[in-house]
Amino acid sequence: MSNPLENLSFLTLFDALAEAVLLIDDSGVVVAANSSAQTMLAYTEKAIIGLSVEQLMPKDYRHHHAGARKQYLKKPEKRSMGDGQNLIALTKAGESLPVDISLSPVKVGEKHYVLTSLHPIDKQIAAETSLKLSQERLLFAKKSTEFGVFDIHLHQQTVLYDALIGQLFGFDEDAVIDYPAFLKRINVVDQVRWESVLENASSLENDNEFQIELRIRNAKNGLQHWLQVAVKVFFKNDLAVSMLGIAQDITEGKLLQQKLNKQRIELDALSKTQVAIQTASAIAHEINQPLTAISAYSEVALYALKAESLDEERLSRSLLGCVEQAQRAGNSLHELMEFLHKGKVERAPVSLNQVVSEAVDMVQHYGYGEFHPTLDLEPGLPEVLANATQLQKVLVNLLSNGVEAVKSTGIPIAKISVKVRTHAHLNMGEVVIKDNGPGLTAEVAQRIFEPFFTTKPNGVGMGLGISRSLVEASGGKLWFDANSRDGAVFHLTLPFVS
Repeated sequence: MSNPLENLSFLTLFDALAEAVLLIDDSGVVVAANSSAQTMLAYTEKAIIGLSVEQLMPKDYRHHHAGARKQYLKKPEKRSMGDGQNLIALTKAGESLPVDISLSPVKVGEKHYVLTSLHPIDKQIAAETSLKLSQERLLFAKKSTEFGVFDIHLHQQTVLYDALIGQLFGFDEDAVIDYPAFLKRINVVDQVRWESVLENASSLENDNEFQIELRIRNAKNGLQHWLQVAVKVFFKNDLAVSMLGIAQDITEGKLLQQKLNKQRIELDALSKTQVAIQTASAIAHEINQPLTAISAYSEVALYALKAESLDEERLSRSLLGCVEQAQRAGNSLHELMEFLHKGKVERAPVSLNQVVSEAVDMVQHYGYGEFHPTLDLEPGLPEVLANATQLQKVLVNLLSNGVEAVKSTGIPIAKISVKVRTHAHLNMGEVVIKDNGPGLTAEVAQRIFEPFFTTKPNGVGMGLGISRSLVEASGGKLWFDANSRDGAVFHLTLPFVS
């Protein structure tokens, strides 16, 4: 007697299942979808067959899922992916559908397939479960610290926060805040840093915890606050799904630091001015007497030449006196310059990448001006021969000049790119500093390194000239790229340690 089930095909059973099921081949392509899956995802059979399974999920999932799928095929087994943690499937219209997913491997000959069952989760139950988990995490964090706490769900784009965070950001206590609204309160420059470190922390290959200082603007009163924020990113099935942040208001300390930095900069500027004044006074003192004597001898010589009878001896003594006094002035200046530059410059092997990074950090955090830096450091760059302290001063001067120049033109955000590389033709370490300002006029570019030439209202005009002297004392060069038409560009080279 024949078995009545012998003629019952797999596809008949597949389509009769009440749950939504997809059949995925080993390349991740949908080869079959039952009617329940077509209804759930709002696809026709013709439209869904041939799609990659990654097309049925949010973009943020796709890259990680492709790798996870390949790992699964190396050791296929029956298992659940969801566990009630709100995996997301996309409908044909792009709507998010919370689901649990179960996987079952199927082998037909040498071909591997994965039977993928989709179990829709009631939105209310999913929201309550998610809220409960978030509240438990917030409660745990609040027990261990008095700082403000926020919890961000990356795929749902929702933000939970405690009373302190709500107070700082200006959010109502019971308001439902999405991630874009949260991000909007962060300073524009700090947003760039925030998104950069978050992207880095959202990779399993990197450290998933980070700390960052942020400026936020209160939505109600417009006041700015400085926050020290510590964040941990959480993963599910190798995907970043949420992050927990702990924030401390450090505004008072920052304001005090800014005040001290401003005073320090003013003192530095005053000190430079006094140095310039004292140097000019010393030069004037050293050459005043010889110049006075030269003037007197010259008058005698002219008098002798105008006399009816030429007194050659008197004329000779006068001219000889002029020569002697001119030589005296030259020697005095030489001795003064030796005194001002006394001591040989101590040079040592220096990591150019490290000194550049430290200089950028100084300009960012110590009151020289707010800007967005882009660092491009050449890995494995050989050490250069230089005086690290003097090199740092030169770099800080170039960076702060760039920030001030950009801001003086009304550009809201100063962007400075700093590239460290090997100068191929000179075989030296090179630093290229470029800002996003309008650049320099031809006249200014020609005079930029002249002593006492400045475009700043309160400038002394000694910074770039001294910077060039310090670089040249280490065997390098400092110059302005006059051919640049997109911002001001300075080049600095230093010799490699032989």
